[in-house]
Amino acid sequence: MYNSITATLVKDNQRLAFLPKHLGSLMLKFEPLIFQILNNICETYDGGYWHFYELSNGGFYMAPDMDDLLPIFIDLNGYEGKVSADAAGIIASMFALNYLCNESASDKIIDQYYLLRDFASCHSEANSILQAID
Repeated sequence: MYNSITATLVKDNQRLAFLPKHLGSLMLKFEPLIFQILNNICETYDGGYWHFYELSNGGFYMAPDMDDLLPIFIDLNGYEGKVSADAAGIIASMFALNYLCNESASDKIIDQYYLLRDFASCHSEANSILQAID
């Protein structure tokens, strides 16, 4: 069921429309929030370029453009591990979406969270991602 969900890198000329498409006006809160979340959970993250990904199920996520494994520590649940930048981006995106779900109670944002969670469940690092967000 989930194995058919794919991620496609958003082309540079489509980046400006990406966040408004998925988040509407909440994009103004999401973008700085996701950067801050990764900064808080990854001691080696210090900014940089991020990739935007569209999911075939209608979801999305952002991930930093980094090659190294990133050390992630989640104070709230005690998760500690090293993950790819892609998985770290999914984790940070899910935390940011969760925050916006609680703040806005928007059905669209709630749907976006679950679309990303469905994708995360079939990701090659699903175990680490799901432990981190648990």
